[in-house]
Amino acid sequence: MSETASFTLDGNTFEFPVITGTENEKAIDISKLRDQSGYITLDPGFKNTGATKSAITFLDGEKGVLKYRGYKIEDLAEKSTFLEVAYLLIFGNLPSKEVLEQFRTDIKKQMMVHEDMKMFFSGFPSKSHPMGQLSCLVGALSAFYPESLNPNQSEEEEYKTIINLLGKMPTIVSWIQKKSLGHPVVYPKKDLGYIDNFMNMIFGEVNCDKIFDEAVLDAMRILLILHADHEQNCSTSTVRIVGSSNANLYASVSAGINALWGPLHGGANQAVIEMLEDIRNDGGDVEKYLAKAKDKNDPFRLMGFGHRVYKNFDPRAKIIKKACDDVLEKLGVEDPVLDIAKGLERAALSDQYFIDRKLYPNVDFYSGIIYRALGFKSDMFTVLFALGRLPGWIAQWKEMRDNKEPIGRPRQVYTGETDRKYPDGTQR
Repeated sequence: MSETASFTLDGNTFEFPVITGTENEKAIDISKLRDQSGYITLDPGFKNTGATKSAITFLDGEKGVLKYRGYKIEDLAEKSTFLEVAYLLIFGNLPSKEVLEQFRTDIKKQMMVHEDMKMFFSGFPSKSHPMGQLSCLVGALSAFYPESLNPNQSEEEEYKTIINLLGKMPTIVSWIQKKSLGHPVVYPKKDLGYIDNFMNMIFGEVNCDKIFDEAVLDAMRILLILHADHEQNCSTSTVRIVGSSNANLYASVSAGINALWGPLHGGANQAVIEMLEDIRNDGGDVEKYLAKAKDKNDPFRLMGFGHRVYKNFDPRAKIIKKACDDVLEKLGVEDPVLDIAKGLERAALSDQYFIDRKLYPNVDFYSGIIYRALGFKSDMFTVLFALGRLPGWIAQWKEMRDNKEPIGRPRQVYTGETDRKYPDGTQR
């Protein structure tokens, strides 16, 4: 007999089915609560509410577990390429050698961006944040590819739209970087892979290609994989709810980019570097700021430590810490800000105050350090996060459409005025 949960309201008892996920997580299906009882639930921030059933990503914050389609993030980060992980997330299985090669070829063919998109940059103010530019440019792709507006695309048409966005995203990101420096853009090359192409478009010049150390390329591969999806977070939920209106993929992802922009979400790695720069500008005394972080009456908070979801440890941080150490060693970067970061890391991993409260360095902490060491400006960090998260957004958008989920429409508990009489101008 199926498990049920009972609610007693106004003397009436209502029963609702209990749903059990494949990882044995439990949920009470209250989809008929309002129809049967007239009540709704109130859950600010949706912290206890499941908005969908999904087969893409499993996350257990208490145990520090993250899996994509059943594969442990540790295995994927060690053994997979970014495009293998992208295919896995979007289509459900790791690709065969032949399928992966076709996937790579299809994406590479779509890496060129229409030249008319360059004109957007002349309209952006000189100090435009890169995330604002990225959101605009991704949303504008629907104007260049109007066939994507059809909500009833065939499987082949949908595949072309997905490939188009996967191909053009790294090129658009590189254009944003180059335009911020006043440099001419570097076009993708047919003989380079996805990450090599991206790094060359970012750091190469029109008159010479850039050669990268394998540790640098591997760190970028790992970062993109670790950021590829993270269950129903703020930006992913945004992509799904926008897509639920039958909005096209470009518009849905553009909305996700705007959600990711917030400093409480994807902007956290930028906030890490800004915090470290503030500490340096104040003399660089690590002990002083550790004491401030422990003082409940001090408004200072360590950015990049602990995690809202992971209550024990962030599995991604364990993986990226090694890549971070490798990059800093290979590049031999001398940077007082990074020295401060390493000092904070050592203290947080050994100080009992931080250990007891599980305030460990998280993936945002290490990604910020790597991006700075590679030469990215801090306002580009969240753009790089978006590049990594793109396969997850696409997978979530596709799953939502494949499942024919209804348009998102949360309820509310109204707390405003009632039955007010309209006053004329003299009574206001």
